[in-house]
Amino acid sequence: MSKPPKRISDQLRAAIDASGLSRYRICKELGIDQATMSRFMSGERGLTLKVIDRLGEFLGLTLTQRRQVKRRKGR
Repeated sequence: MSKPPKRISDQLRAAIDASGLSRYRICKELGIDQATMSRFMSGERGLTLKVIDRLGEFLGLTLTQRRQVKRRKGR
């Protein structure tokens, strides 16, 4: 089994692909422009937080923290 993608955008792309739903349907359900989705999926551009929130809710995703980031002294 491979490691999950590290970046949130990569994880979101993977969740979209794994959903079994067409990108067309996702766009129609959420009111997202298909060209915007296509550019996001190809890595050409990002999405607004508003769209990310809607996608996450639609796909049933939650954001969890895997580990605490240790801060160095003096920062």
